[in-house]
Amino acid sequence: MKTISKISFACALAVAASGALAQKAGDNIVSLGLASINPDAQLGTVTSTSASAPSAAAFTAQLKDASVSVAGKSTVPFSWLHMYSDNMGAELSLGIPSEFTQDLNTPNGTVKTHPAAAKLKILTPAVIAKYFFGEAKDQWRPYLGLGLTHVTFTDIKTNTADATVQALAATSASFKSSWAPVFNAGVVYNIDDRWSVIGSVAYLPIKTTATFVGPGMGVAVTSTGDVKLNTTDYVLRVGYRF
Repeated sequence: MKTISKISFACALAVAASGALAQKAGDNIVSLGLASINPDAQLGTVTSTSASAPSAAAFTAQLKDASVSVAGKSTVPFSWLHMYSDNMGAELSLGIPSEFTQDLNTPNGTVKTHPAAAKLKILTPAVIAKYFFGEAKDQWRPYLGLGLTHVTFTDIKTNTADATVQALAATSASFKSSWAPVFNAGVVYNIDDRWSVIGSVAYLPIKTTATFVGPGMGVAVTSTGDVKLNTTDYVLRVGYRF
């Protein structure tokens, strides 16, 4: 009877070990979840130009030391990971773009004087190389990732009900698309040989140039400035291996 019990126990261990197999060479894993996106926005020096020198000077002075802030948002991310070995994989990551609200703080960036000055959507599809620690049979697998994203800004809307924003950007507003690195770390919990839960954090140091064109004080004014969006993403996903 003891022998049978030992054999049963050994079989149970074997099944448990094989059930945790995941992230091994040749695997494809798709995942879906929820992400919290938290940009830390920084505005560089804004320079205004115009056919009217006084108008350009007035806008340059008004925007001196101005700052911007962008509120965090949640979105639904999904990804596809292909494992080239038991430890190395490459992931394509996408997400449903959320609408972000940008506040403009003037004068001298000390007060939120122009809330919701602009609204825009940010797309950050990324390709990330990942290294998984441990072995394919492990239930917990931490990893580190390094990748690249192409950042695109769309659906930009300015708050023309605000007189300053109207003068600054009623004609057009744009943010230049750019490339940015992606620094990624996370851990996978393998529920069984098919399903897993993934928790991760990513850091994207995004840089762009903002260009605003407005009627100014009767003569068109173009204002440009560099913007940094040092973004931290916290992600929780459910994965399925096939």
